[in-house]
Amino acid sequence: MIRPVRGWLAWAAAGDRRRTLSTTTRSTSVHGRSPWLIVGQSAAALAAGIGVGRFVYTPILPLMHAQAGLSAELGASLATANYIGYLTGALAGTFVPALVRSVVVLRGSLVILIATLAMMPVSHDGAVWFGLRLIAGVASALIFVIAVSSALTRLRGQVQHLTGWAFGGVGAGIALSGLLVLLLRTATTWQAAWWSCAALATVLAAAAWGLAPVPQPAPTDQAVSADRPRTRRWFWPLFGSYTFEGIGYIIAGTFLVAAIEQGVPGPVGSGAWILVGLAALPSSALWAWLAHRWSRPSLLFAALAIQVVGVALPALLGGVAPALISAVLFGGTFMGVSTLALAIGTHLQGPRSVSLLTAGYSAGQILGPMLAAPLLQHGYRQALLLGGVVVLAAVLAAIGVWIRYPQVRAPFPTPLDTPSRP
Repeated sequence: MIRPVRGWLAWAAAGDRRRTLSTTTRSTSVHGRSPWLIVGQSAAALAAGIGVGRFVYTPILPLMHAQAGLSAELGASLATANYIGYLTGALAGTFVPALVRSVVVLRGSLVILIATLAMMPVSHDGAVWFGLRLIAGVASALIFVIAVSSALTRLRGQVQHLTGWAFGGVGAGIALSGLLVLLLRTATTWQAAWWSCAALATVLAAAAWGLAPVPQPAPTDQAVSADRPRTRRWFWPLFGSYTFEGIGYIIAGTFLVAAIEQGVPGPVGSGAWILVGLAALPSSALWAWLAHRWSRPSLLFAALAIQVVGVALPALLGGVAPALISAVLFGGTFMGVSTLALAIGTHLQGPRSVSLLTAGYSAGQILGPMLAAPLLQHGYRQALLLGGVVVLAAVLAAIGVWIRYPQVRAPFPTPLDTPSRP
């Protein structure tokens, strides 16, 4: 995954020199296909692979607690299994680049993902659930890296917001699956929720079936603009901030609905999760637009500070309004933080900076549920407080990135440029 993505990032850095060729590029980048068709297919793949395949567990978790006897500790373990599988799939895309360009792998991963969703209700065995969520994580990662590679390659030369809307498919998948679970929760069982979401993933997979990545050679280092800074002074604070973000964001991403429903019984938790998806849908395009007006480190600081409020608010204040505000703040920032951090890392040009940031963020996502697990016996609010504290640590580390950061005018990279994203 890293090779094609880093190639695109190098292309973005040289954007000013290539703008004169934009007309030619636009006519060939989509190979005669409508760019909005590519946006739609990429968004559908990301909605199936990430929005449903990875995050549908969050709104279904309270149903499994109530109806399937799932303990809080096992619930955290299943989340960890999915993140381990996701990291495994992401690394496979990194070290075997041919996977990123394979239509067969994309379609096979979609089928496998749907099967794992449909098989969750078949058993009550925790070990079976663990294995299914592990496999689902691998499939989600491969879908993600292939969809991203295809979008970045085929939309090259198009206006930047197009790719941002493609990645909005993650938010669309979260919103659609959350709405489906909300509609089903009072009328049916947790098994039907899994099967219905498998059907939703099938529809999305059918919409994405025609998506096909194209071969893309990696540009040489000479493609990088010579006026960009070659310093690592700001990298390690960035690495720390992004790793803390991986820990804190995934705690909220896993337990937010369950925490809200502890304080506000009923459909508010599922409704809040729908708002998370709706807020995430336009966020990639929005943060890219803001980066043309303010510096990336200042925006990273702001996004993380907003996310602290979004993560901790339901733990500090009960009621419907804090829950819904939390959902909007969290959904509108978690994709933006990743977008900004990876753009800054690319700008600094440290050796394998994108790979290192990816590793830290992915490790944080595995570590988050493990750190929260001991607190779950006292309820989910304590877990959200922990998540807020960890994201606050990310805010403090981001200050070290902001101080005397070397500025340069360059196009804003498209978000989700590594497999560490949601």
